[in-house]
Amino acid sequence: MFQLEEKIWFWALCVIPVIIVIYLMLQLWKRHTQKKFADKAMLKRLSPNRSVFKSVLKLVIICLAFASLVIALVNPKVGTKLETVKREGVDIVFAVDVSKSMLAEDIAPNRIEKAKQLVTQIINNLASDRVGIIAYAGKAFPQLPITTDYASAKMFLQNMNTDMMSSQGTAINEAINLAKTYYDDDEQTNRVLIIISDGEDHSEVAAKVAEEAAEEGIRIFTIGVGDVKGGPIPIKRNGVVMNYKKDSNGETVITRLNEETLKNIASEANGVYINGRQTSVVVDEIRDILNGMDKTEFEAKQIADFKSQFQWFIALAILLLFLDVFLLNRKTGWLKKLNLFNENL
Repeated sequence: MFQLEEKIWFWALCVIPVIIVIYLMLQLWKRHTQKKFADKAMLKRLSPNRSVFKSVLKLVIICLAFASLVIALVNPKVGTKLETVKREGVDIVFAVDVSKSMLAEDIAPNRIEKAKQLVTQIINNLASDRVGIIAYAGKAFPQLPITTDYASAKMFLQNMNTDMMSSQGTAINEAINLAKTYYDDDEQTNRVLIIISDGEDHSEVAAKVAEEAAEEGIRIFTIGVGDVKGGPIPIKRNGVVMNYKKDSNGETVITRLNEETLKNIASEANGVYINGRQTSVVVDEIRDILNGMDKTEFEAKQIADFKSQFQWFIALAILLLFLDVFLLNRKTGWLKKLNLFNENL
């Protein structure tokens, strides 16, 4: 398994296209200037060792050396063994509403992005708990099973959007039923389901299903995203608002945060409702709730003993620079043969 420690250094690779463009511009300028100075035959007599192949080879080597140094700065690591460790925590499933109403911008930047932001921040504050993710609209769909891999959880989370479900609605009851299958009955862990939604267009049986979940030991916490005053659902193209969703009568649809639904679901399953407008408040409250729960010991497999591999890329960069400085700047026999071969082509 690979890990890239400092991915921001990959932006430095943008320098390579700039180097190539500068090289091409320089070659065009040199060719134009040489034509003004003398014809092709005269230039060959004046500079018999001139080689386009050599200059291209030097460019390639310099670019490869620079790329190797950048990768060394990124500091790739390789996990050398898989081990089973004992951890203590709570099993947490996040059910994220991805219905079209979550596109409303009555909370910045919009409801769906706010929901993902809230889940990300909650995960960032976890210690050794296991997490799973469910996406739901008119149907519920498993995104990530219970895992201790927080990086994967956040990756799956960021890929969630309102286009991933063809059936619309807010089937919270289906999300709760699907969440039940996430927990392992052989492990008596504390079970938490966190639902992030605007609560609109809900099924009437959601509260009943939440009560049944509570009987199975699942505590449900709900987080409401949106505004009770509501807002329209924008229809965008390339990030630009083209129109707003309308009903069958041609009236603009106004979607509102339905707090009552979310409060009822939470109360039926020994949980609480939290308004999601302020991220820090939500994160602090969820953290306090989880810290107050008993932690259950469970086994988790993880990649251990990650070793840095940057030294190999530094060695490669030094080797390439050595090749450029000490070999390509000399007229060695193999280089002359390559030049002749290139000219014959």
